[in-house]
Amino acid sequence: MERRFEIRKQQILKETEIQPQVIQGMLKRLEQFINPFITSLGRAEPKVNAQFYISGLLSDLERKNIESIAYRYDRDRRALQRFIGTAPWDYKPLQQELVRQVGLDLGEDDGVIVFDPSGHKKCGNDSVGVQHQWIGRFGKVDNCQVGIYMGYASRKEHALVDERLYLPKAWAKDKTGRRKCGVPKEIRYQTRHELALEMLQNNGEHLPHCWIAGDDEMGRSSGFRRDLRGLDEQYLLAVPSNTSIRDLQSEPPAYGGRGPHPKQPFQRVDKWSQALDLNAWTTVDVRDGEKGPLVIEILKCRVVARTERSWHEPVEELLIVTRRPEGKGSIRHDYYLSNAPAETPLDELARVVKAEHRIEDCLKRAKSEAGLSDYEVRTWAGWHHHQILSLIALWFLIVETRRGKKIYPCPDGSAGSDNFVRAVASNLRPQVSRLGQAFYQTKKQTERTCSNLSLQAT
Repeated sequence: MERRFEIRKQQILKETEIQPQVIQGMLKRLEQFINPFITSLGRAEPKVNAQFYISGLLSDLERKNIESIAYRYDRDRRALQRFIGTAPWDYKPLQQELVRQVGLDLGEDDGVIVFDPSGHKKCGNDSVGVQHQWIGRFGKVDNCQVGIYMGYASRKEHALVDERLYLPKAWAKDKTGRRKCGVPKEIRYQTRHELALEMLQNNGEHLPHCWIAGDDEMGRSSGFRRDLRGLDEQYLLAVPSNTSIRDLQSEPPAYGGRGPHPKQPFQRVDKWSQALDLNAWTTVDVRDGEKGPLVIEILKCRVVARTERSWHEPVEELLIVTRRPEGKGSIRHDYYLSNAPAETPLDELARVVKAEHRIEDCLKRAKSEAGLSDYEVRTWAGWHHHQILSLIALWFLIVETRRGKKIYPCPDGSAGSDNFVRAVASNLRPQVSRLGQAFYQTKKQTERTCSNLSLQAT
């Protein structure tokens, strides 16, 4: 093994070592952590169910669905199914508490709000909102539900804070399907961009920020960018490689002497970037990645973009292009449009690009560590109940990871390490499993006590 790889290997192994003081008292902190979220549930039974369910999502179960969680903690499966799938408890107060905590703990004035659609692959057609749709994670169209997720990223950390289930037009018009899955009457068809704007209007004031970011599905809509400008929001949104742009910094064609002066022609952004001079790129070190420092090359240019034929008022924007090696000698290019001032520093633009990728990492973490996609419910309420409890479980992992970093920072002194996150999660899972058993034993003791009192009274 080459020496540079051996050094990196030792760094990774060091990062995965968890000191005892990081884990000590974690179970008690989990109990205290859950309390502010479940206060709105009122009665004791749904509160206990929520505790068990969050514990199950954080446990070492291979698949974190209702049946597995109920079996792990010797719970009544049907009772837990009712709690998640059909019980009428309102998930919105829990989501509002999550936004409040993330804003207070991670908030910075130049924070970044990120929107990212994510698919959950499903079998059959009975689950609410399921149909053949694009799944970015698998890179293909498949049978799935799509959630639109709102994340928040600052220099401190990054977290998911809200979600919306995308209800396709066919589902929005299907009265039988809506009734069967309990879709509320007031829910109407909304585009993915409208759902993102709704979340922004509901949560934006609680999350200090000066940027809105998103993937190319969010950025391809010039109407969405127009709406963000109307809200006086500064955005940096990824766009597809076939986006048409007019380079305002290049020389226009020569004037022929008649008619209006010609403008620079529109061209695909990927074709335009291939013709760039090598000196146009600036190297920026954006973060420490799993395989070492992540270095990108970046440039910016004033352009007019035309991404939708139905939109006839192209607006001058800032085009940001990044590129980085991607194995086997290939180079990955990513393209972004922004309404930021032309003089915005490249390292600031790179920071926002990094934030957008961080929320992608957050979704992967939620699916692998907090069971975000492991649900087996078909109803509207069930989907939202599972999702918010999963986001809360993920937030606990983030809180514990931040605490661990303060006690035991990474070898390079960095603010974050994916290896450290996974190490905290893997050390936490067996303990959370024991916590669920402790919840169960406490409840059984309470039931026995209540039963004895009842018999004495008679």
